[in-house]
Amino acid sequence: MIRKMLLAAVALAPFAAMAAELPASIRAKGTMVVANVPNYPPMEMKDPATGKLVGFDIDLGEAIAKRLGLTIQWQETSFDQMIASLRTGRVDVILSGMSDKPDRRGVADFVDYLRSGSQVFTQARRAGELNTLESLCGRSVGASRRTNFVVVLKEWSDANCVAKGKPAINVIGTEGSADARTQLRQGRIDAAMQGGETLPYIMAQEPNTYALVGEPMGYTLMGIATNKEQPAMQAAIAEALKALVADGTYAALLKKWSLDASGITEVTVNAGE
Repeated sequence: MIRKMLLAAVALAPFAAMAAELPASIRAKGTMVVANVPNYPPMEMKDPATGKLVGFDIDLGEAIAKRLGLTIQWQETSFDQMIASLRTGRVDVILSGMSDKPDRRGVADFVDYLRSGSQVFTQARRAGELNTLESLCGRSVGASRRTNFVVVLKEWSDANCVAKGKPAINVIGTEGSADARTQLRQGRIDAAMQGGETLPYIMAQEPNTYALVGEPMGYTLMGIATNKEQPAMQAAIAEALKALVADGTYAALLKKWSLDASGITEVTVNAGE
C-alpha cells in the first residue's frame, strides 16, 4: 500500500508543481474560465450532431488544464469582447485562434502555440484565372474585418500592385470568414483570405469549391492570452504547453485536426509580429 502511495505521489508531482505556480485564486477554485468563439473550424466549432464544443483549441485547452490539475469552464463570447473580458477578470484565459499582435500586449501576454498563414483562395472554377498573388491586383478580396487580414492585404497591395503601377486590390471587410466565403460563392468578391490552418478542413467539407491562390502573404503566431497582471498564469500555461510538446500530446492533436503544417517546435511568449 505504501509503495502504491509513493508511486502515485511521484506520478502527480509534475501536476502539483505546476499547480503551485498558478495564481492563488485559480488554484483555490480549481477551474479556469476560458473565452472561446466557436466559429473557426477546425480550431473551434460546435459539433452539429451534439452541439458540443470540438476542435484543436478545445482539445489543447483540455490537455493544458489536465496538466495543471484544473478543469475548464468554456465561456462563449464574441470576438470583440474577449480582450475586455480578460482585462476585467470575467475570464482567466483566451484560447480561440487569436493572433499574438503587439497592439494587444498592453492588456495580455500570449503563449504562442500555432503558426498561421494569411492565405488567399478563390472559387475552384477561377483557379486558372487567379493563379498567382499578382493576379489579384485590381480585384476584390474579402477578409474578416475583425482580423489583421485586411491590413495584410492592403500592405501587400501597396507594395506589389500600386508600387508597380498596377491597380490596387479592393479590400472588402467582411463579418467573418464564413461571410467572406459566402460572398465568394455568390460572386460578390473575386477571392478571400483566411488563416491557412483552417482551409484544409473547409476544403474537405466543401470539395471542388475552392482553390488556393499562391503562397501565404505572411505568417503570424496564434497565442493563448492571459491577463498582463497575472504573470504566474502565463508562466504556468507556457510550462504546461512545453510539457505537451515534449510528451507528444501536441503533435498528436496536430495530426488529429490536420494541422501538422501549422505546428510550432518551440513554445514562445509574445513573439508574434
